[in-house]
Amino acid sequence: MKKLMCTALLLLSSTCFAQSADVKAVNDAVENMRLAMLSGQKSSLEKVGLPSLSYGHSSGVIQNNAEFVDAIVTGKSQFKTLNLNDQTVQVDGDVAIVRHILEAKTNDSGKPGEVKIGVMLVMKKDSAGAWKLLARQAYKLPQ
Repeated sequence: MKKLMCTALLLLSSTCFAQSADVKAVNDAVENMRLAMLSGQKSSLEKVGLPSLSYGHSSGVIQNNAEFVDAIVTGKSQFKTLNLNDQTVQVDGDVAIVRHILEAKTNDSGKPGEVKIGVMLVMKKDSAGAWKLLARQAYKLPQ
């Protein structure tokens, strides 16, 4: 019985450790995305998403990976500040769901603005073990 309990505890603790390591890795990937969006550097932005990325805006606009990168690189979407608050991460195997509140000062196509929206990200671990953005959907927050 003691041996069975020890084995169960060992399996449980290793699962918890793997989960927390994945949560940290997902948080790191989201932070790298935030920094890439602020910098507007094409090479950094291209590392964020999977080729099959579906990137949804609160306005209803949907972009693929190339369109997401291009919009930021060209200044169509430009972030002057970008903060992600109240973030939660839920990992299930090689997929993670991230939720946060995005607050930013923008200068989209030369027009200054401010935004505060909710965002849900779906991250997927790629074949190299890196967490990449598979899907993003922004939504308007209740008033």
